[in-house]
Amino acid sequence: MNHITLRVNGTTHRVGVAEDTLLLDALRDDVGVTSAREGCGVGVCGACTVLCGGRSVSACLAVATRYDDTDITTADGLDENDPVVSSFVDSNAMQCGYCIPGFVMMTKELLSENPAPSDDEITAHLEGNICRCATYPEILEAVRLAATRSNT
Repeated sequence: MNHITLRVNGTTHRVGVAEDTLLLDALRDDVGVTSAREGCGVGVCGACTVLCGGRSVSACLAVATRYDDTDITTADGLDENDPVVSSFVDSNAMQCGYCIPGFVMMTKELLSENPAPSDDEITAHLEGNICRCATYPEILEAVRLAATRSNT
């Protein structure tokens, strides 16, 4: 058993994990995160995306011990006034909502690197996220709106 410190959404959690515990399992089972979800289990759908040190990570593939003492942000740590969150809500960019936390986290990463992305840049950055409800036009609109809100 390894004891690691996970700094999730500004709160420090000391947890015991096995050497092969996935970050997604540690976040959900030990910390209580509900927004990061397992969709595919092989890192291709984006439902488990979190930001570790500001960079997107597929938590279903990441070994938890690698993120000892790293700042981790999940969609649970964002409030409704966050420009990205409010833009997704205002653009009706969800149906079932299962994939949206991953899209939100990828959008946060994108806008931190590129505050005024083109549609092609948005599409390229989000290509690793899958929405089974096919709300892609609304998601694109949400990212555009978030970019304008984040730049004001």
